[in-house]
Amino acid sequence: MTESSHTPPAGMTGETGPLIRLFKNQAFAFLLVGAFNTALGTVWFIGWQLALGDRFGYHFAIVAGYLCNVACAFAMYRYLVFRVRGHFWRDLWRFIVVNFGAFAINLALMTLAVSVFGFPPIPAQIAITAVTATISFFGYRDFSFDRKKRADTR
Repeated sequence: MTESSHTPPAGMTGETGPLIRLFKNQAFAFLLVGAFNTALGTVWFIGWQLALGDRFGYHFAIVAGYLCNVACAFAMYRYLVFRVRGHFWRDLWRFIVVNFGAFAINLALMTLAVSVFGFPPIPAQIAITAVTATISFFGYRDFSFDRKKRADTR
């Protein structure tokens, strides 16, 4: 493989992530990390629910699991998929904006699909996940981990 085939996408600096080198496709690497993080989020929720759910309730388990999972997802996308350096806190803040935005879109679309249009929740969630995963990919790539040179002084 030539050196140019290992350059980071979207004007980013640094090396490509290990999953890109392994699978040669950023979108596929993104989906692998996303699938893993979806399963991990479920494990985080179950762990917090079993540990403290009786004491603090399931809402605590949801929030604690979400916070733990966001930290894991950020690290995995940053180091395994997009592989950028510098701007850690800016990247983290932007990652949270995109992640929470996808969550809010998911909640709004589920409400419309299920409560307004009467679709069954599970098929609706599967379709909406495809939409939010696509939005998240471009959001993470083009906003959270963006390294393009711009005229502004970020």
